[in-house]
Amino acid sequence: MENQILTKQDREKVISRAKFAKSFILVGAVITILSVILWYTLDPAIFYDMALYIGLVGVGALIYGIKQLLSRKSKDKPVIISQETIRTFILNNAILLALLILVLVIMAIQPRFMQLGVLLDILTMSSTKVIVALGICFTLLIAGTDLSAGRMVGLAAVVSTSMLQNPDYTNKFFPDLPVLPIVLPIILAIIACGIFGVLNGFLVAKFEMHPFIATLATQVIVYGITSLYFDMEPNKSQPIGGIREDFVALGQTKILQIGGFPGISILVPIAIGFILLIWFILNKTVFGKNVYAIGGNREAAIVSGVNVFKTIMGIFMLASVLYGVGGVLEAARTAGATNNYGNGYELDAIAACVVGGVSLNGGVGKVGGIVSGVLIFTVIQYGLQFIAVSPMWQQVIKGIIIAVAVAIDLTKYRKK
Repeated sequence: MENQILTKQDREKVISRAKFAKSFILVGAVITILSVILWYTLDPAIFYDMALYIGLVGVGALIYGIKQLLSRKSKDKPVIISQETIRTFILNNAILLALLILVLVIMAIQPRFMQLGVLLDILTMSSTKVIVALGICFTLLIAGTDLSAGRMVGLAAVVSTSMLQNPDYTNKFFPDLPVLPIVLPIILAIIACGIFGVLNGFLVAKFEMHPFIATLATQVIVYGITSLYFDMEPNKSQPIGGIREDFVALGQTKILQIGGFPGISILVPIAIGFILLIWFILNKTVFGKNVYAIGGNREAAIVSGVNVFKTIMGIFMLASVLYGVGGVLEAARTAGATNNYGNGYELDAIAACVVGGVSLNGGVGKVGGIVSGVLIFTVIQYGLQFIAVSPMWQQVIKGIIIAVAVAIDLTKYRKK
């Protein structure tokens, strides 16, 4: 027995938290300095903005090290480095490591992928998707789902754009409609989604209908209503265009266009605002704690006094509002809409949540993980398009990633 303990100790290396943090700070500082040197020495025609990405890695390591050093919670907790901790780290970050390898491969094939503009494009494309994913994560946290999310995105896009066309546009959806304040159609679009959120919540909470079935039914209803609306006279299923500039500016304005910097889409700070809001709701409110409680153990939550009916109603209503916001912003970004907008968004959002660590068994998931999941999927999609991979192969690769993510998720929780 003693020999076994000694053998185990021999395989482990225990270091203090302070030493661990200082190591990260040192490595981060070295990488950051190296990136500055590379910035002034590398040929930008060959290596583009690679030095910038190296610098971001260095700054990230610096921030992590400083955070560990200042953390009172883990100050006295040593860091144990063993085969088991390394294996657990790889298991928990397998998708991120796979993404890193994929990005390096894409950069090797097409060095232009290292351009700063590509990174900014990825952030812009992720902005609306992350809002939809934040909505759907609430339903996943209670071991449910929401298949109607994508169709609600389309509903919000069609409703908002149909009332925000230029007055002199020939094919106006409502020829006699006066110029409305931009806020009014946006609110109407979000309310339209909210109605179906109430329907979803009622079916699940009142009749204990499985969310898969309830939202599948709603998905069909929403698409049918959107198509009927889209097919109204005089539009007759024509793509909605001629969108007003003030609405388009909501999705296409760029900020911080200083000097040679290409600027950041205004959608990025908007998405960050929603990320912070949802983080606050999930971590600092009773509602958020009830969501985790129901997802973790529904019976225990009921015994503890959690109002399951109200919480589920709140979950689906909040989620539908986020889908509505996502649909409005997506319509503004692309300056148009059709009834097929948002098709498949729910599957991408669910996949992004799972890849980001939200458990399909409910009760487990963090906002940071969801954001990571959305970024991972956007990088995969954008990167594969960048090196001209066939759309059919893109679907195959995305499917494999989802399958691997779910398998890892099940493996982790089976161990626990």
